[in-house]
Amino acid sequence: MKIAVFSAQPYDRRFLDDALARRQAGGALALQYFTEPLSLQSVALAQGCGAVCVFVNDALDAGVLAALAAQGVRAVLLRCAGYNNVDLAAAARLGLFVARVPAYSPEAVAEFTLALVLTLNRHTHRAYARVREGNFALDGLLGSNLHGKTVGLIGLGKIGLAAARIFHGFGCRVLGYDPAPPAGFRALGQAAQLPALLAASDIVSLHCPLLPATHHLLDAAALARMKPGAMLVNTSRGGLLDTGAVIDALKSRHLGALAIDVYEQESELFFHDHSADIISDDVFQRLLTFPNVLVTGHQGFFTTEALREIAETTFDNLECHRAGKPCANACLAT
Repeated sequence: MKIAVFSAQPYDRRFLDDALARRQAGGALALQYFTEPLSLQSVALAQGCGAVCVFVNDALDAGVLAALAAQGVRAVLLRCAGYNNVDLAAAARLGLFVARVPAYSPEAVAEFTLALVLTLNRHTHRAYARVREGNFALDGLLGSNLHGKTVGLIGLGKIGLAAARIFHGFGCRVLGYDPAPPAGFRALGQAAQLPALLAASDIVSLHCPLLPATHHLLDAAALARMKPGAMLVNTSRGGLLDTGAVIDALKSRHLGALAIDVYEQESELFFHDHSADIISDDVFQRLLTFPNVLVTGHQGFFTTEALREIAETTFDNLECHRAGKPCANACLAT
């Protein structure tokens, strides 16, 4: 079976090739790598393949899925946890197998969340640039202790729970909002409804999936409920934030700081080098003008351990499909 790997980066090749080499005998599987994202324009690249392997910004709407099925593709392998970019109802109608990697490394994203908080709070990114220019002045670098602060976590899945352990270890008061808080959270923090969490938290961090119910979860009304001067962190999905409302909250000084590793329109920007290009996204460019905003390019997952787990689980999912066995990671239409 040939597998078309879309949005392939050099590190995808490295870890997928290594995982395949460890488990394959006889060359039953062959990987074809494409740097292009999957879309209606690029779907023909999967001709002759039995499966496609895709990432967060690949398009898997009804039209793309129908084109894949018409070419003989039977399996869609997501090398990520989120599946908001897949029309699962269409996949079910077409008889396509869809599976994800639900828990490649919760600690990777949780630890990166902490890195963003500490960087933005203590201005280490600005201090680094200053020192390299011979400027050792401390004005403008004043931060605050993380110990004793209230951290509100929206979403208490594996990543949210890992973040709760980290912030609890720093001596923070941890609040968590989740439709079904896990039992393990009780030793780390206190469950709260969203309005109460927003009002009480010095730092609000998003760790929930992007669903119709969570699209623009933090809109103008929710941002207005936040504690004045609080920090907002998003390492989950860009669509959880109403970016225009966030910019307004920054301009009014109600929102004290913002750190994002994801962006609602990131598919046109992230995972590629645009250093020689003119970026035409005015909303994104506006975000970069704020000194209290930190933006990274969706790298929260990017650790050796996570990429190794992503590759292994991707092939585990494919093996389940080929063997006709139930797959715990299958994505089913609701």
